[in-house]
Amino acid sequence: MIYTGKHLNEISFPIGGIGTGSIGLAGNGSIIDWEIANRPRKGHINPFTFFAVHAKYKDGTTVTKVLQGDQRTDLSGQHFKVKFAGFGHGPLKETMCAFPHFRDVEFDGSFPIATLTFRDEDFPADVVLEAYNPFIPHDAKNSSLPLAFFNVKIKNKAQDVEYLVTFSAQSPFAPSENHNTSESGIASLTMRPAEKTSDALDYGDITLSSDHPSAYVQSYWYRGRWSDPVTTFWHELTTDTLRERIYDAPAAKKDVGSIITRVPVKAGKEEQISFALTWNYPNCYNYWSPYKDENDKDITWKNYYATLFKDSADTAAYAFRNKAYLYTKTVLFRDSLHGATLDPAVIDAVSSTISVLKSPTVLRLEDGTFYGWEGVHENVGSCEGTCTHVWAYTYALCFLFPELERTVRDTEFRYDTRPDGGMVFRTKLPLGRDPGGFRPCVDGQMASVFKTYREWKISGNNEWLKQSWETVKRLLEFAWSTDNSDEWDRDRDGVLEGRQHHTLDMELFGPSSWLEGMYLAALKAGAEMADFLGDTESRDLYLSLFENGYHYTKEHLFNSEYFIQKVDIDDKSAVEHFACPEYWNEEKNEIKYQIADGCAIDQLLGQWHANVCGLGDIFDKEQRTTALRSMYRLLYRQNLRDHVNPWRVYALGDEGGSLLCTYPDKVRHPVLPIVYCDEVWTGLEYAFAGLLISEGLLDEGLSVIRTARARHDGSVRNPWNEFECGSNYARPMSSFALLPIFSGYEFDLPKGHIGFSPILQGAFRCFWSLGTAWGDFIRDDGKTTLLLNGGEITLNTVKLGYIESVQRVLVDGKEIAFELQENTLHLGGVTVTRALEIFV
Repeated sequence: MIYTGKHLNEISFPIGGIGTGSIGLAGNGSIIDWEIANRPRKGHINPFTFFAVHAKYKDGTTVTKVLQGDQRTDLSGQHFKVKFAGFGHGPLKETMCAFPHFRDVEFDGSFPIATLTFRDEDFPADVVLEAYNPFIPHDAKNSSLPLAFFNVKIKNKAQDVEYLVTFSAQSPFAPSENHNTSESGIASLTMRPAEKTSDALDYGDITLSSDHPSAYVQSYWYRGRWSDPVTTFWHELTTDTLRERIYDAPAAKKDVGSIITRVPVKAGKEEQISFALTWNYPNCYNYWSPYKDENDKDITWKNYYATLFKDSADTAAYAFRNKAYLYTKTVLFRDSLHGATLDPAVIDAVSSTISVLKSPTVLRLEDGTFYGWEGVHENVGSCEGTCTHVWAYTYALCFLFPELERTVRDTEFRYDTRPDGGMVFRTKLPLGRDPGGFRPCVDGQMASVFKTYREWKISGNNEWLKQSWETVKRLLEFAWSTDNSDEWDRDRDGVLEGRQHHTLDMELFGPSSWLEGMYLAALKAGAEMADFLGDTESRDLYLSLFENGYHYTKEHLFNSEYFIQKVDIDDKSAVEHFACPEYWNEEKNEIKYQIADGCAIDQLLGQWHANVCGLGDIFDKEQRTTALRSMYRLLYRQNLRDHVNPWRVYALGDEGGSLLCTYPDKVRHPVLPIVYCDEVWTGLEYAFAGLLISEGLLDEGLSVIRTARARHDGSVRNPWNEFECGSNYARPMSSFALLPIFSGYEFDLPKGHIGFSPILQGAFRCFWSLGTAWGDFIRDDGKTTLLLNGGEITLNTVKLGYIESVQRVLVDGKEIAFELQENTLHLGGVTVTRALEIFV
């Protein structure tokens, strides 16, 4: 997507590694949202962090600009509680917004690389800023580096011009020490606190660096009062007198320093300078729910990246040594993802939401284990613990970094699963502390069962499945365990009843198609895993429960238009039985917070998961087609101007969206219905859209996606921040499932099987990823190619749902023997490292 004009207003493009925190790149090119110190800090800037370019013509004429566009927001100031700053004092001068800058900015946000083009009629070049952190599928280490790379490209116009390009930043520490750490062809400026050692809880250091041959360091700007430092810097930049400056003693105030490069550019030519900002905040602790040792000291752990690199200068050296690989592979992923022959809104939704993996929502623990909040508030994470019910919607991590997704399952099994099989749905840090006693969450727990199936099918790791199986059985069989005080399926008939906690933060009483569908998907996945492991007794039990639950749902939870919850909201017995008096509306004599006869957006969520994971029918095909048409009619709104929403406001006015639950006129509308029912959540919208598309309702699904993304066009909301309960919310990564849905993707790596049946006609191209490899699936006239951009894959069978005959097959350029049975190629266990080409 290309953003210009007013659509630059709300942009903050996160740049950072998985679990490292991030900085934000604003639409005008300024660096904002400085969130690298192990916690969120929305709206926080690091003063005087900016790029500047100075152009000198042969006749001595010069022009100098900050590499930013106009500041378009907060011109009255921001709401900081700071004397002589904040609201009523204008924009912060430390952003350099009042220095000469570029008139025109174009922002290409093709995640994971942001490319900004700066133009001005009085400047002799177009300047392109390319900003990114390495993002390479299956390469979790190099995708978890605490750094931001910046490539500044000078595209000269009519004359030969010499340019100075500078990168400056203020030390975040006071008092600080700035050190010129240049060596091995890399000019580096490292800033660290003067009075703290690296084992201090709040220790940190940052490094600015460049590998350009001309690069040199000014360790300190001039120290002085008022605006003396920046005034002196600007004078030195515009007169080409920037030189090294050293002070022997640290100052009480935070010092600023710069990296300076010099590059002559011929008329009509282009030159590039690379810079990096790296950081190191090694020590983590639980600041939101403190956990201390016997000496009342916070228990700490290291950031994963701190086990790999001793400091930010070490990270910079590694990054520049491996710059070509890191950049080339990141570009390869970007081009693969954005080169798909899909509706632009689909690519926009998928690519923008995976940015959550680069945001402060995500942590990596000392051994590399993945951990995530639901999202983040301004200064603290939002809802801890890789929450099972929220993260159940996400499909990006499992395909892009399957080894990290498996660490989430391992953590759930080891630390969050009780002996009775109930799972605590929020992992608490540090690992090993008491996980708490809140009741298990049925949708999250059932998702952990079929996500185990998914991870097994993606990875082909049979040993991992064997090691996990007994825990998975306990999770599934907790549904009918006598230890389950919520009595989900106490009579073991495949139908969820009892009290059911869920992602809407409340309890349902009685069977609903939504939670029942999650249970059915878990039962079906459990049966297949049991069959593979030779546990025939469990397989037979799970299948019998699935069949009974399937038929109950078909006969009792479908009202001829859509699926419902079967509950008598006039009957107080359920709330009395489970001792939940807060769920009884004494005035209206109704149970509160139930779906009842409402039309809910997640009523077929289990089928969405099943379609992506290859589990087959969870609901009757004819009924679910009817239900989806009804859901689209009753939930999707092109305009919300007349909509009543007493809940949180994520869409309003002339914007559109798909509501969580509605009550048609002909059904009873509870006085206090299911919570959040009038809200709009993109995480649910993308799952709804994916199910519509996978079930043949393409136009309807696309309209849901387009409407959701239209609300995040940069003018009033950040395209890379789809929020729900906080910013950078995890649930919208449900959008990633759109790729396998459009591809008709099937995967079974334990069997060496992969398949594609694109739902679109004609030429088709799309990103794919599985366990050991990733690349592009390409269908052209007469030829299908499985292109590998990384890894290798061993295949026994390849299903192409659209072929009737095959002339020949090439693996890495060599012709091989094959058999074609119906539309499945049998290849006999061939290993592909570059490409599988199928000629029809």
